[in-house]
Amino acid sequence: MASIAAQRLEGKTVLITGASSGIGRSTAFEFARTAPNSGLKLILTARRIDALRQIAADISKETNDNVKVHTVQLDVSDPAAIRSFVGDLPAEFRDIHILVNNAGLVRGVAKAPEIVEEDMNIMFQTNVTGLINMTQAILPIFLARGSEGGEGDIINIGSIAGREPYVGGSIYCATKAAVRTFTDSLRKELIATRIRVIGVDPGQVETEFSVVRFYGDKSKADAVYSGCEPLTPDDIAEVIVFAATRRQNVVIADTLIFPSHQGAATVMHRKS
Repeated sequence: MASIAAQRLEGKTVLITGASSGIGRSTAFEFARTAPNSGLKLILTARRIDALRQIAADISKETNDNVKVHTVQLDVSDPAAIRSFVGDLPAEFRDIHILVNNAGLVRGVAKAPEIVEEDMNIMFQTNVTGLINMTQAILPIFLARGSEGGEGDIINIGSIAGREPYVGGSIYCATKAAVRTFTDSLRKELIATRIRVIGVDPGQVETEFSVVRFYGDKSKADAVYSGCEPLTPDDIAEVIVFAATRRQNVVIADTLIFPSHQGAATVMHRKS
């Protein structure tokens, strides 16, 4: 007998941005493993298409092809690419039920006035306008569904940095604060519908995130996690799928998750 969570995903299509690694990749596998025999479909997008294709192959193998996966090379910082996204999907994948806005990045640790303009622009274009543009592209699908003005789930992946800014992270923190306020505003705007707007704010998670922050310097990235046990992408994926598989009238609106050594964005205990 299928679990209640699997039953609630039956026949649904899930779109995950930034799915080639980290939290996005883990979320794809967690959805597939939760409902491997429920007619689930996954749309996985990222800039690295080869990584997406490997994930799709692994999911198909693990679920005996019962979970269908469609991969799309997509840079969410490109508005034109998002505008054509839905129309370019195969017909069987266009009826999207769950949107996981996961794509995001951080560049540098510079403080004003030394913040590089290119870094500032790419963070805002990816983390903020990319998320908003993707939401606007998918919302009409949700609004056209059901008898109560719409139905679907929008799950925005924010950060503890959106709640508590820190030195050297002013731009990244500002982008995640924007995600948080957009999420809260959107929930209020859609209150008369059955569209759930869910925010998930991770604390310290070990992914390629820090490698990107330090422009590919793995030694500096590894130092971020020295002396502590960060969360894994799987930890966040479990929360995302949990939120998406609650009874339709239940909204896990706001979730903050950090490892036990972390008390806030700037409060951590590290073993010597």
